[in-house]
Amino acid sequence: MYPPLISQLRKSLSQLLSKFYHFAGRIKDKITIECNDQGVLFFVTKVKNNLSEFLQNPTEKLLNPLFPDELQWKDMDWSASFIAIQINCFACGGMAISICMSHKIGDEDGKELLVSPLSLLDAGAIIFPQRDLPVFPEIAGKRENNVVFKRFFFQPAMIKSLKAMVTSSFMHSPTHVQVVTAWIYKHTVSIMGLNFQTASFCMAVNLRKRMDPPLSEKCAGNIVCNSYMLANKKEMELDELVCKIKEGLSECCNKENNKISECLKQVTQPYSENKNLFTFSSWCRFPMYEADFGWGKPIWITTTGCSSKNIIFLMDTIDGDGIEALVNMKDNYMAKFEHDFELFEYTSLDPNNVRDDDCVNCS
Repeated sequence: MYPPLISQLRKSLSQLLSKFYHFAGRIKDKITIECNDQGVLFFVTKVKNNLSEFLQNPTEKLLNPLFPDELQWKDMDWSASFIAIQINCFACGGMAISICMSHKIGDEDGKELLVSPLSLLDAGAIIFPQRDLPVFPEIAGKRENNVVFKRFFFQPAMIKSLKAMVTSSFMHSPTHVQVVTAWIYKHTVSIMGLNFQTASFCMAVNLRKRMDPPLSEKCAGNIVCNSYMLANKKEMELDELVCKIKEGLSECCNKENNKISECLKQVTQPYSENKNLFTFSSWCRFPMYEADFGWGKPIWITTTGCSSKNIIFLMDTIDGDGIEALVNMKDNYMAKFEHDFELFEYTSLDPNNVRDDDCVNCS
């Protein structure tokens, strides 16, 4: 017998799956989901420690077991559930909810549908008619040895300072994501002894509002493309990098490129591997901190490290003004990155996520 709050979550999840029923299906072939209502994985665990211990020292060793079967960043079994959810109940009464979703079925915006209470009120899902679709190429994540994962917290004052550094007569209103991305890219390229023509830049872009015609924000699926920065010289200053990143985004968001037919052509192009590729994914501005299942909003939202190098995730802090950068890098370069003097000027390492009111009573 589950406690009332967990029973409530199970009921809400069941209601959600009745609307987004493809989440509960299974892969039939490379382009078809069989909506057979097999459901999703749902685990409940009891954790002997207090939640505050995890928030004070959020290491991979502590966080990884909080995910269902430690499935994060693993290749999906073709016969497996698309989604796995684990409810972790701490000794203090606090709770952590972890979600793993296959990229075959959805992206970060799709995961937001699972945690947003609004999705139960108005599903608003768009169902495309079945038609002949191209087979998307399989891109398996390359796992490498000696890749480590660290968090870096960019404080609001530091982001403001970075914006001031790059703002000029030809650079107006750079976003906090753009300046933090450019700063990390510049420093990682430098410590690895590369230059901007040998170190490729890639950033995932949510296409929903950028499609022609625009799609609903509640359109479920893996609706992303990659924005690239094409460097015209080996060395660039921070403001030049921000300008190039903005140019790449503008090209990616070009309405002529974002017709559905053009997007399908783009994602089915053969994938060429680049050993010096730096990939950024911003989860900022997703309203996950607004999720409230009846006992309050979350105090921290994060993910864990992956074993692929040079992948950086950017996430909002709880107030929405700072950025938490999750950096995956070879251990020998990470040591240099951590000890970079300017890095400590603009960030703090593995911030303490505990506040006085952090322990929530879930009994």
